[in-house]
Amino acid sequence: MQDISSSLKSAGKTIGFIPTMGFLHEGHLSLVKRSKELCDATIVSIFVNPTQFSPSEDLTQYPRDIEKDNKLLLEQKVDYLFYPDADEIYPENFQTFVTVNHITKKLEGEFRPTHFKGVTTVVNILINCVMPDYAFLGQKDAQQAAVIKQMVNDLKIPVNIVVCPIVRETDGLAMSSRNVYLSKDERKDALALYKALRNANKMIDEGERRVSLIISEMMTIIEKLKSSKLKYIKIVESKSFETVEELKSSNEYYILIACKIGNTRLIDNELIKVE
Repeated sequence: MQDISSSLKSAGKTIGFIPTMGFLHEGHLSLVKRSKELCDATIVSIFVNPTQFSPSEDLTQYPRDIEKDNKLLLEQKVDYLFYPDADEIYPENFQTFVTVNHITKKLEGEFRPTHFKGVTTVVNILINCVMPDYAFLGQKDAQQAAVIKQMVNDLKIPVNIVVCPIVRETDGLAMSSRNVYLSKDERKDALALYKALRNANKMIDEGERRVSLIISEMMTIIEKLKSSKLKYIKIVESKSFETVEELKSSNEYYILIACKIGNTRLIDNELIKVE
């Protein structure tokens, strides 16, 4: 992979990179399209990363379909698929991990304390393999994107991080590889996350600035469903991911939700700018 990237760079080509865990959907493909708009060559990696799964999460159950993924990438005219084995990424006696401290301790990090250490380590390794000019990430994993941006800035990694908007189903459900786990009824219930986000946005547009009241209304929408088990709803500053009590004009915030619908853990968010 490094040899291929070196050849591309020697030819004066810019490289766009999309790191994924496979089981690709339109959300991933939107990142591919953005890369193809900005870069001469596009490289997608597929690697189900064991170090970002906790002992209570079943790595073997993560959905995989490499044949379908490969077909989709060929249709999109992706230049290279990087598909390493686990023992290539983490060879015997592997002992180096990359840890971002502050931003990883809250929200997803509170519920999945080892998750981000695995993410930053593998993304660092993949970037070192691909040597891209740009890396494209999805806004759906907003905290993950912020953590990776922090790592890239702190370690002076020469790559531009581009965060692309969430891609949704026609009814509003954020596209996710995990949606395949939802039953028919759970799939309907999962729309409550988007409904809660839309309601929050409406309240903010109408002038509400008290975060506790906005979150309370969102919780009412989600918690009335029997299938739901809410993990958190937070409103945070978009860069620092610090929680706030009141929204201020000209600031950007993420409204973040994590919720189990049945046995499936879903996340969703909305980026808002307060006028």
